[in-house]
Amino acid sequence: MLIYKIFRRPEWDAFRAAGQTLGAPVDLTDGYVHFSTGTQVVETAARHFDGESDLVLVAFDAETLGPSLKWEPSRGGALFPHLYRALALSEVVWDKSLPLGVSGHIFPKGPL
Repeated sequence: MLIYKIFRRPEWDAFRAAGQTLGAPVDLTDGYVHFSTGTQVVETAARHFDGESDLVLVAFDAETLGPSLKWEPSRGGALFPHLYRALALSEVVWDKSLPLGVSGHIFPKGPL
């Protein structure tokens, strides 16, 4: 199962340069890396990245992240994936630009 992390371009560039990340400022504050499932990520973008452009949508395989990935209740009691360790660049399945359109972010075609 793929899970998703949205990065601002400077965060993505820093991750790529370092080869690992503990996440964005919100992740550092909360003590884990926030992810969303394919059914959650559109709302995550709208709620937490409203009006922001130059974002990067990054996919990860949940099964390869190991026991540090926990599924915990969040928005409305839905279970969200949270990673309690650094994220390695080698774990990226794919990355795609997430541009801002007139009515919100434009997600890649196909199922998420």
